[in-house]
Amino acid sequence: MHKGRLEAFSDGVLAIVITIMVLELKVPHDTSVAALAALWPVFLSYVLSFVYVGIYWNNHHHMLQAVKTVDGATLWANLHLLFWLSLVPFATGWMGENHFAATTVALYGVVLIACALAYAILAVVLRRRHPDGTAFARAFGSGHKEIVSLAIYATAIGLAFLVSWASLVLYAAVALIWLVPDRRFEKALAELTGGK
Repeated sequence: MHKGRLEAFSDGVLAIVITIMVLELKVPHDTSVAALAALWPVFLSYVLSFVYVGIYWNNHHHMLQAVKTVDGATLWANLHLLFWLSLVPFATGWMGENHFAATTVALYGVVLIACALAYAILAVVLRRRHPDGTAFARAFGSGHKEIVSLAIYATAIGLAFLVSWASLVLYAAVALIWLVPDRRFEKALAELTGGK
């Protein structure tokens, strides 16, 4: 089965996720700077989530560029990832509207860790379709960044009930780790296209 529909559907869902998040930024009914400043928790939540969705879109794109075909298991694994990503706007809005209350910051972390696990599952499903020696199999790698990210998320979720700001810093740190697209799949793509 060709991967084009999976990519197009995923792109559409992620575009909708970002659109829903930006619609949560309500325009103040006052023209003062103070009215605008009151929105900072919602805006900060939006920026963090926008970066996360962008990272997933970017890495998803790079990973799928190294894939030739997909199967039913791939479609379900991809839907699983999109399910968790579709919850990002809810967690983002709840956290921002409640000024980073402990429970909201912890739930945000639960959604992030679920997205990370779903992405890892998708990668494993795709790896099973690619025998050893293929560009995708060689690009699959050890998963050190994934393990470190999951450990940081788990720490941040627990820390949210003590110091929610520290959790936000940890979430931002994971985003920084992943800001550069996964180079392993860029190398695989170069192999597939002959370095073009």
